[in-house]
Amino acid sequence: MSNSADSEQGLAKRRLLSELSFGERIAEQEVESLVEYFVETEQWRKLHSGAVDIVYGTKGAGKSALYSLLLAREDDLFDRGVFIIAAENPSGTPVFAEIKVEPPTSEHEFTGLWKLYFICLIGNELRKYDVNNQGAKDVYSVLEQAKLLPKKITLKTLLIAVRDYSKRLTDAESVEGGLAIDPVTGLIVGVKGKITFREPSQELRDAGLMSVDTLLEKVNAALVEEKMTVWILLDRLDVAFDQSDALEYNALRALFKAYLDTAPLNNIKLKVFLRTDIWRRITEGGFREASHITKHLTITWERQSLLNLVVRRLLANQPFNARYELDPEVILASVDEQERLIKRIMPDQVDTGKNPPTFDWMLTRTQDGTKKTAPRELIHLLSSLKDEQTRRLELGHAEPVGDLLFDRTTFKEALKAVSEERLTKTLYAESNNLKTYIEKLRGEKTQQAPETLARIWGLEDEKARDIADQLVGVGFFENRGEKRQPIYWVPFLYRDALGMIQGEAK
Repeated sequence: MSNSADSEQGLAKRRLLSELSFGERIAEQEVESLVEYFVETEQWRKLHSGAVDIVYGTKGAGKSALYSLLLAREDDLFDRGVFIIAAENPSGTPVFAEIKVEPPTSEHEFTGLWKLYFICLIGNELRKYDVNNQGAKDVYSVLEQAKLLPKKITLKTLLIAVRDYSKRLTDAESVEGGLAIDPVTGLIVGVKGKITFREPSQELRDAGLMSVDTLLEKVNAALVEEKMTVWILLDRLDVAFDQSDALEYNALRALFKAYLDTAPLNNIKLKVFLRTDIWRRITEGGFREASHITKHLTITWERQSLLNLVVRRLLANQPFNARYELDPEVILASVDEQERLIKRIMPDQVDTGKNPPTFDWMLTRTQDGTKKTAPRELIHLLSSLKDEQTRRLELGHAEPVGDLLFDRTTFKEALKAVSEERLTKTLYAESNNLKTYIEKLRGEKTQQAPETLARIWGLEDEKARDIADQLVGVGFFENRGEKRQPIYWVPFLYRDALGMIQGEAK
């Protein structure tokens, strides 16, 4: 090939790289594109059919993608009689962050707050669709009397109103263990409404008081009569309560109690998307009700599904398909074709010798200490890879040979950006209490024992082991040893950001 032909091909590859997109790492930022990328897995089918209520997953595993896709399929679900209500803003400041201002002081109060919030959300939905059966009218009357069904609402103003009502009600219920009733209005003294968190006595029921559980039953009956089912979606719970571990603990345990209490109501369903590590944290001290939460799934990704994810994102680029003369339907129908496509545009290996093929190298380098690769980090690596390869071509480096789109040398450079962001924007953001110990490992060996960590951290062996086990829990360390002799190994994902050295500490 002549020099001019080589130059023209190099420009074509640079142009293709500049147009290539692997999408956004954050699901909320690419809702429209998700429909193109998404494959209807068995996990999605279970969620979409209503067989699953609780979705667990690690950070970046795709919980918000499933949440966003449910919202995107709102019209389809509407045709089935399912009405979607998002209980949280999909982006921006979380609505639930408002609860940190004068939060409930007990699980009981928090459970009541959740239930009342859900009742108000459904009441607003019923009114939006002009539902006027007797059950709905009764619900409107009770909520309006409590000033909880304003004509114009936002999620934020509604939650603040519910929070304030709940606080006044709790204060009223705490007076000598009972409630004071105004004999003229029949309202609870100091509270504009007749809703209670506890089941009232017969005398108070005769005075018109109604518990949140009874009100939920009325709401459900109104939905049944209209042949409507409501799904209330709750996502971003990791962000909503990240200011306080105690608040998170109380709020989420109460949420799951509210979930179990509403489970018998067939036309009201809560759909909760929660990080696996948060679920583990809130149940560590025991949670007897956990065994009753059966309609759940944990998002899992194996090599083939991750390969499919990458290939789908590549094939969503029309210039890429044209350059390589690809038929997306043919490729997506065959795992072998997907493997061939990756091998066509990437080198056989990043590290030569007895090392894994390139795609497997990418998976191992984006795993944390749990040995799991989250799609978020894999997509980030691909985007960084594109940027690094483009930069090299712009500086005048030789283009990748043949059909290759990426050089071997670009992969390790691309990983550095992923490593830095994962450490600072994920691990430190979520486990800031462990940051000091991680920072002291800068420039150290990647394999540590309790005694070497004790020396680095200036702690007793037992304390060092406790900290190390916490780091295992957040995925910074992988424990490769035994219970009596643990070996703490730092995954590749964090090494570049900390400048760590391969090898065993002595």
